[in-house]
Formats: sequence, structure tokens, C-alpha cells
Amino acid sequence: MTATATAPTTGERAGRNGGPRSPLAGTGTLIRFSLRRDRVRLPVWIGASLLATVGSVTSFEATYPEPEDIESAKATFEAPAGLAMSGPDHYLSGEYHYGAMTGHQMISFMALVIGIMSILTVVRHTRAEEETGRAELLRSHVIGRHAHLAAALVVAVAANVVLGALLAAGLGSLGVDGVTAGGSLLYGATSVGIGLVFTAVAAVTVQITPFARGSSGMAIAALGVAYALRAVGDVGADAFSWLSPIGWAQRTYVYVDNRWWPLLLNVALAAVCVALAVFLSTRRDVGAGLRPPRPGRPGATDRLAHPVAFALRLHRGVLVAFGFGALLMGVAFGSLLGETDDVLDSSDEFRETVEELGGSLEEAFASVVLAILVLIAICYAVMTVLRARAEETGGRAEPLLATGLSRTRWLGSHLVVALAGGSLISVLGGLGFGLAGAGPADDSGLIWSLTWAAAAYAPAVWVTAGIALVFVGWFPGASAAAWAAPAYMFFTVYLGQLMDTPDFLLNLSPLSHIPQVPAEDLEWTPLLILTALAAGLVALGLAGFRRRDLDLK
Repeated sequence: MTATATAPTTGERAGRNGGPRSPLAGTGTLIRFSLRRDRVRLPVWIGASLLATVGSVTSFEATYPEPEDIESAKATFEAPAGLAMSGPDHYLSGEYHYGAMTGHQMISFMALVIGIMSILTVVRHTRAEEETGRAELLRSHVIGRHAHLAAALVVAVAANVVLGALLAAGLGSLGVDGVTAGGSLLYGATSVGIGLVFTAVAAVTVQITPFARGSSGMAIAALGVAYALRAVGDVGADAFSWLSPIGWAQRTYVYVDNRWWPLLLNVALAAVCVALAVFLSTRRDVGAGLRPPRPGRPGATDRLAHPVAFALRLHRGVLVAFGFGALLMGVAFGSLLGETDDVLDSSDEFRETVEELGGSLEEAFASVVLAILVLIAICYAVMTVLRARAEETGGRAEPLLATGLSRTRWLGSHLVVALAGGSLISVLGGLGFGLAGAGPADDSGLIWSLTWAAAAYAPAVWVTAGIALVFVGWFPGASAAAWAAPAYMFFTVYLGQLMDTPDFLLNLSPLSHIPQVPAEDLEWTPLLILTALAAGLVALGLAGFRRRDLDLK
């Protein structure tokens, strides 16, 4: 099958009354069907996003009750790490009330959540439908060629609009100092603007590759690039932030200046991407992508007879993409190391924190950034383990297990790729960070120290993969819940300290037990404990998989 457009079939040429069928025929039915399928999924996404935002804003009053507490928080966010994880310093230029905190600290965080929600919704109702063959079956009857794409866009946009409206209403009703009704309306609009962009980006990526995982990966990679550009621009050259749709949303300066016009850029980019997606969809066949898969060898090589080599072959595309993305993000953050001293001249609080850690300013900044970079490796590890579940439900595991291949070796092969690949991605992020930061910081030793520091996070990656394996082994129907682990880790890294989260909740995250190298000395005891915990989770997950039946859905 090629990626070029073909002549329409008889079913496509004629509608029910014998006339030409509209390209959007059946869109309404598909919208209702999509909403029916997502009746649980989308409310959970929307509810969790709303609660996270409103809960964070209400916690500001408890966390920073006095003016001196607010000034201390403001000084902390003047640090490069604070700006990279929050937003532009314009929010800090005036009174840093609770409204300014909300715009400064929450927009970039929620952009990732909203972007992922939008991407997964579009891919689920377009490329995944084609990959399973359901789209071709429907289009052979009364569904128009653009109906699936149109329905997915409507559902994703509607979800973003509902979330934006709830955010505007929820924040506006809090009565928190600085959180005005007009600013709340603009905050809701910024979430919609970000969602529109990544809804449209996903609409483009689903045209490129014939696989749902590849489409999601490319769109999420675009989200990661947008976030990295925003972070680099907020810390260093402001021009980089203007290359990011997340940066546009932040430059509305919600609750500070309340500028609406930057959202026009989000709307314009979304419109361009949707138009491009519609055009590209006419240049390929149903089920195919613009980038056709390469033909395989006439016969498999001997190494593919080994389960680990076979699993690596299945995962290599995602592994390369994640590794390259981590390397680039590390390079982006590394370019900021040389500016650390200049930005921190007025931040006495951050300097005191650095002195407590016992490292330099560059090392303290690096410790925060490494925790962000390792989240990429953690997401890869979870995705790889859950791929084994997809192989099972897709019926591709059963023929392999019908041979002499044991269940432990089959599932273990995916696990080995997850553990080794996740560790490699973490190291690549640290390597890119060190290579780019050594020059600006005038310290060639950073290359080795940051690479080694990134490798120290490997036990946290292994624990997360073990959690995912337990779900696959014992709770296969709820295996998607394994994503709660990296989501919680992201929360603790990003907002845990800001929201004054109790220590016992922070300690539930494996990342909380990793020494903050290179600012702190490396301690082996917590790493060995995490490794032992990972081994226990792996044994538990494998035992569950051996005891249950295959779930062929």
C-alpha cells in the first residue's frame, strides 16, 4: 500500500441517495460515538486538570500567608531553575500577588497536561481507528473521507473549551487576592489556546505515520520542544519563547497585564495545522501514512530469534526518538549554565539553599534540571512495558507463547528494553546537558559529572517500570493506571515544594530519594534500596503474568 491518494470507491462516490457523498458525511454520528467512548476518559482528564489548578491556587494562601513569604518565593523564582520551571520574569516585575503566582507558575505546567490530553484524544479517534481497520470498514459505507478527522477535532476542541470554561468559573469564584474575574477568563482562554494548537499538531502527525504510537510520539515530542523553547527563552534569550505556543500563552501575562492578543498566534497556528492536516489526508490511503513503512528483509536475521533482540526491534523507533529528544532538551538547558551567576545576583534565598546543598550555583541548577530530564526516561520505561500489554491484546503475543518461549522470557524481554532504554535516555539527557553547559560555564568537568549524575537516577526509572509491570501482571484491565506514577513524580518535581506538600507524600515518589547530585554527594544506600524495590516489583509483576490467562481483546 502506498501513501498516495487513490480513486474513491463506489461507496465514496455515491451517498445514500445516489449523489456524491459529502466528505463530512457521518461526522455527527462519529462525534456522538466518540463522546460515548470517552464518557469516562475525558471527564477524568478535565476534572483532574481543574482540581490541580484550583487546588494549587487555594494552597498559595496557606503556603505564603505573609508578605515576606511571598517575597521569598519571588526571590526563589528569579533563579534560572525557577524561571525554567515556571515562566517569564515579567510576572515578577511588579507585585507578586496570588494572581501573578497563578499565571507564572501554572500555565506551563498545565500546558503539558492539556497538550497530552488533546494529542491522545485526536490520535485515539483517528489513527488508532485506521490502525485497527475500523475506519476503513466505516468509510466503505456512509462515512465521508474527512469525517473521522473532523469528529476527533470537534471532540478535542469541545473538551478544551469545557475545561477552559470551568477553569475561568472556578478560579473566578475563589476570591483569592489578585485572582480577578477578568484574569480568570483569560486564564481559561489560554488553556483553550494551548489545547487548540496541540489538537491541530496531532491532526498533522496522524497523517505522517501509519501507527498510533508513532503519531502520539511525534506530537508529544513537539510538545516537549515547545516546552523546552519556552524554558530557554524565559531564562535566556526571550526570542526562543516567541517560537513556542506555550510561550505565547504565558505572554498574555494573566492577572498582571491581561493581554489577549498573543492568543491570536495560537489560533492562527492551529488553523494552519488543521488546514495542513486536511490537505495531507487527501494525499494518502486509508490506513497508510505519508511516510510508508520500509519493506522488511525476505527472512529474519538470526538475532531476531532471541526475545530481547526481537523486543528491541519493536521498540527501537520510540527509543531513538526519546533518546534524541532527551539529548536535545539537555543541550537546551545546558546552554543556560553560563548565565546562572548573573541571574542569581539578587536571589539571596537561592544562594542559601545552594550553600546548604554544598554545591555551586551551576550544580544546584543542574540538580533541578536533571530531575526534569529523567522524567522523559521514566515515561519511556512505562510506555515500553505497556507495549507488551498492547502486543497481548492485539493477539501478537499468543503465537509466540505457543512456541517454546516462556511467559517470563517474553514479558522479561520487554522489561529489559524498558530498563536499559530508560537508563540510556537518562544518561543521554545528562550528556547533552554537560556538553552544552561545559562551554558557557567554563568547566569541562561538567560533561562527566552531569552524565554520571543522570545515571544515578536509573533506580527511579527501574522502580517506575516495575510499577507498570505489576499492573500488566495483576491488573491488566487497568494497566493504563500505571501512568499515574510518572504523573505523580512530575507533580512532586514541579509543584511539590511550591504547594508545601507534606513530606510523607513527597516521599512516595522515587525521585525524592535520589541524592540531588551533583549539588549533593552521591549516597549509595537509597539507590540500593530503590534497586531492591524495583527487583521486588519486577518479581511480583512476572508472577502475576504467569498466573493469569492471556487477555485477547
